[in-house]
Amino acid sequence: MPEAVPLYGPDFAADPHGVYARLRRHGASAPVMIAPGVEGLLVTDYQAALDVLRDTDTFSKDPRNRHPPLPLDSPVLPILGYRPTALFSDGDEHRRYRQVITDGLALIEPHTLQAAVTGVAGDLISRFDGTGTADLIAQYARRLPLFVFNTWFGVPAEHSDRLVAGMAGMMESAARAQAAYADLVAVVTTMVAERRERPRNDLTSWLLTHPADLDNDEVVRQITLVMSAGHEPTTNLIGNALLRVLTDDRYAGSLFGGAMTAHQAIDEVLWHDPPLSILSAHYPRYDIEFHGRRLRAGQLVLVSYAAANAGTAPAADDGQLRSGESAHLSWGAGPHSCPARDPAMLIAITAVEQLTSRLRDLELSLPKEQLIWRPGPFHRALVSLPVHFSPVVRERPAAVPADAVG
Repeated sequence: MPEAVPLYGPDFAADPHGVYARLRRHGASAPVMIAPGVEGLLVTDYQAALDVLRDTDTFSKDPRNRHPPLPLDSPVLPILGYRPTALFSDGDEHRRYRQVITDGLALIEPHTLQAAVTGVAGDLISRFDGTGTADLIAQYARRLPLFVFNTWFGVPAEHSDRLVAGMAGMMESAARAQAAYADLVAVVTTMVAERRERPRNDLTSWLLTHPADLDNDEVVRQITLVMSAGHEPTTNLIGNALLRVLTDDRYAGSLFGGAMTAHQAIDEVLWHDPPLSILSAHYPRYDIEFHGRRLRAGQLVLVSYAAANAGTAPAADDGQLRSGESAHLSWGAGPHSCPARDPAMLIAITAVEQLTSRLRDLELSLPKEQLIWRPGPFHRALVSLPVHFSPVVRERPAAVPADAVG
């Protein structure tokens, strides 16, 4: 067995694909370390990934089956520790929790969502379009998805910053991850308790009355799951797609009438730089032989969507990305695949279209090679995306003649 490769430092963040290429030399999977003292097996092969994601008889999603258990002070506990949610359950329990989530998402009407996202995008852009400079992560990509959660769940505006900090912090392999997740849970717990007493016209109140009859903690955990699994990946999907548009010559000017579209930029990101690049933690129910490697019962097995995609991604042909050759794994696969794919795509596409149509001469403010990626084993996320552009000049209202007053 080769030595475990660390995935939580700046070296991995700077060049994950180089690390994946080295890992693939060891076969369909290879040992990795996702935090100090936390080892697992990372699946980097496309077919092997599908075998893990679809085989519920061999693999469990319940981390209570992990052996040995995660240390209680592990920074990855907020991502991999058990909670009563669809992500960490099997069988009937999983179906019960997932049905609550899919029923809730079904209430979101696409045209209404698109109109709302368009309005929020315009408001966010108007806050910086007169300055000629912006950080598209902090001022746009991170703020826009938050609106969705504020609207869906009825989150008080004064808690927005705490939600962003909680959802971002828990994705990082750092000591603050546990505190970030705890604060996120605290905000949602208070909100759920208030809705139990005083229901409103929001998704939180609806979840409390769902026929699955979830208790308060179960509702809190489903909401924090949807938030954490939705906000950060959507933020990173928007940011990574904007980076591709700004740095790939095939997109130069094309979003304003050419062949390449925002949808294609996002599709390419999902193939090559998915915003959630590693996750899908599974645990073998018993010792098995898996694609040439012996797995122990309870061993942590993770899937790298980015690495698996790399082996089967469509090739570029005359500047166009061929689609339909095979499906990327960035939404997962099997019974635990992402239930929010459609709204996430709609939000991201609308976000890119609105920005690039309103600010048509966007350019990076520094070379692409100088951009910094956030460390952590799970995400592919820029620290910032600084740009400059021609400031938007708005006409002032005409002055009213003095003799017209009175």
